[in-house]
Parts: sequence; C-alpha cells; structure tokens
Amino acid sequence: MADPEQRDQQEALLLALLNSTPVVNGVAEDRLADPEEARSWQRAHGGSGTAAELRTLVAARDALQEVVRGTRPATSLAPLLEDVVSRPRLSPAGVSWQLDAPAERRMAAEAIMAWSAVQETMPGRLRPCANPECRLFLVDRSRTNKARWCSMAVCGNRMKARRHYQRTRDAVAD
Repeated sequence: MADPEQRDQQEALLLALLNSTPVVNGVAEDRLADPEEARSWQRAHGGSGTAAELRTLVAARDALQEVVRGTRPATSLAPLLEDVVSRPRLSPAGVSWQLDAPAERRMAAEAIMAWSAVQETMPGRLRPCANPECRLFLVDRSRTNKARWCSMAVCGNRMKARRHYQRTRDAVAD
C-alpha cells in the first residue's frame, strides 16, 4: 500500500487527468491537445513530457472517463496495464509497493492504480459532475456522500438557478 502522501499525489494526478477536458465558456477544451502545454502538464504532474507518455496518458484519460461515467467496463483498462508490475519494498516502516512500468506508461498506470484505490477505499465517491454541460469529475469526501457538482459555486449554483427558473416558468404557465 502506498503511503498517505503518495496516495494523495496519485489521487491528485487521477483528478487532474480526468479533468483535463473541461468545458470553458461553453466550449470543450483538451488541455493535453497542444504538445507544448501537454509537456508542461506532464512535467507538473511528475512525468517526463515525452510524446509516448502523452499518448498513453490520453488513452488512459479517455478510458477512465468512460469507466467512471459507466459507459465502458473497467476491464477495458487492461491493455494500459500490460507489463506493469507492483513490487513489494520492505523498510523499517513496513511494506510499501513500488510500481514497475515502462517509462511511457508509468503515469497512466499510476492514474489507473489511483482510480482502483479510490474504488476500493471510497466506493461510489468518484463521479462525474451532475451538470450535463460539465465534463469534470469529483471525489465526494462529504460525510453523507451526496455531493453532485464539481463546484457548488459554478455548477451547483447554475443548476439550482435553472431549476428555479423552470419552476417559476411552469407556475406562470399553469
């Protein structure tokens, strides 16, 4: 098992990867589409910035987004984990696990492993934003597990305003 700091970093990588295709001002963007921006993104998240690494990251992102949305089975992630091994490492603190993967697939494998850890430790808490016009994801850390939006300030308010407007419009039509 990874130490808490490493788990947090891997979870941050997972969310950053899942959320690398936001909708900005009504237009879908891909933060990994421009090679220079992608290289910077990769390095900021612990990667090497190579084109091969980017290809596997984009494949992993697209697959993970579909898996989290429920439109693709988790088994579809298997090809991204070929030649990936988790090896035990013993230290005075106990056993930790070291990911051994081809360099170009390490970040993608870490994101998939982080997804798996979230599924195991917080089942059902990684989900897409409930705003159908938003493409972001969230990890619900609330006690009640009822968070619906990536951001209450943006998507939550927007959706509540739409519902209010619809109720008001429906009341006037009656």
